[in-house]
Amino acid sequence: MGTDIYGFIETRHPRADEDWYEGDAWALSIPLYPLYDDRDYESFGCLFGVRNWLGWTPTAAGRGLPADVSEPIRIDYANSARIDAAIHGCTWVSWAELRDLDMTVRPAARGVLQIQSGEDSSIRRYRIDDQWPDELVKLYLMPPVGTSPVGAPAGRWEASGATLEYGPLTRLDVLGPGTGWEHVFGVMQALARRFGPDGVRLVVWFD
Repeated sequence: MGTDIYGFIETRHPRADEDWYEGDAWALSIPLYPLYDDRDYESFGCLFGVRNWLGWTPTAAGRGLPADVSEPIRIDYANSARIDAAIHGCTWVSWAELRDLDMTVRPAARGVLQIQSGEDSSIRRYRIDDQWPDELVKLYLMPPVGTSPVGAPAGRWEASGATLEYGPLTRLDVLGPGTGWEHVFGVMQALARRFGPDGVRLVVWFD
């Protein structure tokens, strides 16, 4: 089964630390959907350590539900966990952390090889480490980008009726423009102008 992401963006009241303030510190601002509605395991692993098949050092894995999370989110999470035993990976990340990410960082894997079949247009993706998988070399011969993935450039080629594409990945590739995350980050950045970079956070969980 696939893994989906659920979540909300929260903001912290600018006066929450004042003695006279009696309201909740954090308030639900906007749901993650429809800002982000994809199922991309590369980004899930990169940000939250979920489905981390490429070996990222995740930004915000396993933090759980914030102790001071807003009540609507607490209720939503509790209801989801009660009716769905597959709920897992609850965590959160602030805009300050996301803003300061080094987008050149790479995962442990050297890259990803994508193979699109010419017969049924199915797409398969393989983690590539220090050598090309023997079964793929047997089927598609040695990739023209090099006899070893070590130092191999990105490339695209045809072999045995399939289209193969290889390339290393960075955070920018899985979180940057065109991934869907730019919409989430754009909203968080805008909210931070009112609530501050530490006063905006994304709370998520998975099933």
